[in-house]
Amino acid sequence: MAIDIPQSIKDSLRKFRFARRDAGSAAIVIKINKAKLIMEEVEQFDDISIEDLAEELPENSPRYVVLSYELHHNDGRKSFPLVLLNWAPTTSEIGLITLHASALLNFQNTADVSKVIELREGPEGLTKEVVDTALLGK
Repeated sequence: MAIDIPQSIKDSLRKFRFARRDAGSAAIVIKINKAKLIMEEVEQFDDISIEDLAEELPENSPRYVVLSYELHHNDGRKSFPLVLLNWAPTTSEIGLITLHASALLNFQNTADVSKVIELREGPEGLTKEVVDTALLGK
């Protein structure tokens, strides 16, 4: 059962990926419409903290979140890597989780993001430390 990724989502992802950023983190949130078996854009956030983003995401429903993250390196440099947050709380409906998991790789390829952070614990699991550790490998 393939999940369709409409052209509008591809365009949004492309625009998001190539946006120039010099401060703050930004995110685009995508969900699967289970009835129509297509992906839909939920919302975009500009200059949002990781903790605020965690509060915006649903506690019982999976989402794909492409995050442009303001990363501070040990040598003082700043970069804005793209990372895919695979938001899949364990409290989500099992059918949705299964659909979400089956479409992850296709979405990851479409979004052209190599790094994936798996998030199962809901808002408590998404912190700046979690993202920093995943990206800096501390």
